[in-house]
Amino acid sequence: MKRLIATLVAAAGLSGPLAAQQDTVRIQTLPVAAGIYMLLGSGGNIGLAVGDDAIFLIDDQFAPLSQRITDAIRAVSDKPVRFLLNTHWHGDHTGGNENFGKAGVVIVAHDNVRQRMSVEQFMARFNQKVPASPKAALPVITFSDMVTFHINGDDIHAIHVKNAHTDGDAVVHWQKSNVMHLGDVFFNGMYPFIDLGSGGSINGMIAAASTALGYANDSTRIIPGHGPLAGKADLVAYIAVLTGVRDNVLRLVAQKKTVAQVLAAKPSAAWDEKWGKGFMKPDDFVTTVYESLTAK
Repeated sequence: MKRLIATLVAAAGLSGPLAAQQDTVRIQTLPVAAGIYMLLGSGGNIGLAVGDDAIFLIDDQFAPLSQRITDAIRAVSDKPVRFLLNTHWHGDHTGGNENFGKAGVVIVAHDNVRQRMSVEQFMARFNQKVPASPKAALPVITFSDMVTFHINGDDIHAIHVKNAHTDGDAVVHWQKSNVMHLGDVFFNGMYPFIDLGSGGSINGMIAAASTALGYANDSTRIIPGHGPLAGKADLVAYIAVLTGVRDNVLRLVAQKKTVAQVLAAKPSAAWDEKWGKGFMKPDDFVTTVYESLTAK
């Protein structure tokens, strides 16, 4: 959990000990499809699309990593980075925005991402304030429902999914390449963090993942917000876990159980061994599900 806290409070970049932790990070480049890569470092997984037109980037981790991310991009293409799409507002996905924005990259995101980044946020789960982002870090193009990029011979659709991980999530679909980037709607192989204070919800997460599933087939490659590169079967398994835990907690809520009683009942026990070893431990995830289902 400490790792998750350190990640999520860094919306305006890192300083002090957190910055020092980035010194040893190495950016890894994993091929996904022709001209599409997943970059791994510290924070949310990055999507990278290269081609004859320009470079299209999805998320950018933390500010201290921007040069290393740029170096990794240069290792596969000398084209300019033209667009940067943020899948949501959290700092492990937007921390490099200011650096890329100052370099002339056009930053794009859902309306609510710009709105949240423009003012101080408070993450109640961690009792942390996240300062407003500088002007250069803010998206300069925003959308409400969907935006399409016609670039590098493909049509890249960014679709807003409501009240999932946050209230500003976008899932991204390369139509011709059959690739998706789902941001933090999808934590592959682990329980997800749901930011209830930013409009997230368990039902919205299930709905968003199910929406993404509708674009997938057995050949689809899926970049998750966290975790290894995935396919359709991984997303199906994830939806089944979220739905199973949600339904178990919902039955206990219907019995007027308190959160302590729900935790004691171990409604996630069937999945904890495989899914409970990531950022969110079983009790943390169950508590979030309970709070989501009982919110007024």
